[in-house]
Amino acid sequence: MTKKRGAAGLVAAGIFLSRIAGLVRERIFGHYFGNSAAADAFRAAMRIPNFLQNLFGEGVLSASFIPVYAGLLAREKRGEAGRVAGAVLAILALVTSLLTLAGVFATPLLIEAIAPGFHGAKRELAIQLVRILFPGAGLLVMSAWCLGILNSHRRFFLSYSVPVLWNIAMIGALVGFGPTAGQERLAVMVAWASVAGSAAQVLAQLPVVRALVPELRIALDFGLDGVQTAIRNFGPVFVGRGVVQLSAYIDSLLASLLPDGAVAAIGYAQTIYMLPVSLFGMAVSASELPEMASATGSEEAVHAKLRERLASGQRKIAFFVVPSAMAFLALGDLVVGAIIQGGRFTGRDSTYVWAILAGSAVGLLASTRGRLFSSAFYALKDTRTPLRFAVVRVALTTGLGYVCAIPLPGWLGIDPKWGVAGLTASAGVSGWVEYLLLRRALGRRIGAVASDGGTLARLWAAAAVAAAVAWAVKLRIAGVEQPVLRAAATLPIYGLVYLGLADGPGLVRKIRARLA
Repeated sequence: MTKKRGAAGLVAAGIFLSRIAGLVRERIFGHYFGNSAAADAFRAAMRIPNFLQNLFGEGVLSASFIPVYAGLLAREKRGEAGRVAGAVLAILALVTSLLTLAGVFATPLLIEAIAPGFHGAKRELAIQLVRILFPGAGLLVMSAWCLGILNSHRRFFLSYSVPVLWNIAMIGALVGFGPTAGQERLAVMVAWASVAGSAAQVLAQLPVVRALVPELRIALDFGLDGVQTAIRNFGPVFVGRGVVQLSAYIDSLLASLLPDGAVAAIGYAQTIYMLPVSLFGMAVSASELPEMASATGSEEAVHAKLRERLASGQRKIAFFVVPSAMAFLALGDLVVGAIIQGGRFTGRDSTYVWAILAGSAVGLLASTRGRLFSSAFYALKDTRTPLRFAVVRVALTTGLGYVCAIPLPGWLGIDPKWGVAGLTASAGVSGWVEYLLLRRALGRRIGAVASDGGTLARLWAAAAVAAAVAWAVKLRIAGVEQPVLRAAATLPIYGLVYLGLADGPGLVRKIRARLA
């Protein structure tokens, strides 16, 4: 149990470092770009090559490749595991190279599809940026393959911390060129830095991967049983990821129809929103997948292990995600202000992004737990069930997102720009539908996972009381102008009150154990 907790901790530590570097990048990006048209163009441009990364990257490989590769390692078939890993790498390299080339030539059509609201110089800048960024996305797919190898060998920290290099490259470009370059030229320089950072990620992991897999044989071998299984698993997950990415692109499309700054604001909010999703949802899910995929014994023994891991995982996720969601809802202005506000990013921009974060809080717990339950299906080599539910979620998100983003602000008589908050709120509602469907379907297959309704009620109550105390402090120091100082005076109090109410006796025991 300690080893498994350690695995999740290593994933969380690696993600924490990369996300902190990402927050630093976002603060500097906000300083030089704010919510400008150039920022919109850069955010939209990042989404298009990221489509390639997300389709063939970590999520798909985790579902299709890791269960096969980890299973071979568990059965001591290291030679076959090396051949399967090499074949998967060769297939990925071929496919992503062809798609990258096609994407570079088709960029104008892609921009028209994803950001029809862009015109003139804004559209031309987005096209230029996409063509630069596409090769970097292909490199990140190779990085995701390295991650699959490292995770299967329980080497979690390197694979999840290496994105720090990507962030450092972009930060270097922002700091080096930001003071003197115009926004359009700066966006181009940051795009080239992104490609360099992607290459650095791959190069940092390859030596360790090569040492772990001395039997690695890179060849287009479709005849191996493991490769055929990975390809069969790959199809439904690929489609599922495509469906999820379609939802993201629909959000971007709708946001591009809103006033300037909407696309950029979603990008800022997503960076903050993804911190708890990655630290707690992804950390637990990523560390549990190899464990669940390596389970052996009778069917009932495997199912019992899955139920045990799911029950433990969902408790871990809830303890940290519930206060994160409450903080986004009640104290999001402080969070955004402390992380990004400065330069061209003003207090009004912080309030705008806070509204988007508050909408995302609706589905934060569902999306993080959904990752865990999807991992259980992947461990069972069932990639079709999560696909079906992803389609349901995207259909709901699309319909609700359109209503909330476009006509709803008019019906309410508010500024159309606030429709962007409706996008994240509608996605949250759809996320709860998907999570409940996943939970029910998995319960029918392996038996019901223990309910934690009482624990959730206690955690939400603790978070609400902590938020009320923090609000009182926030009002008391309203005259303080520096957003970092306001956050420093308020957010730690929120955290301490929550911890005291949610796990007071547990904290006392841990402190006594440390002092003993």
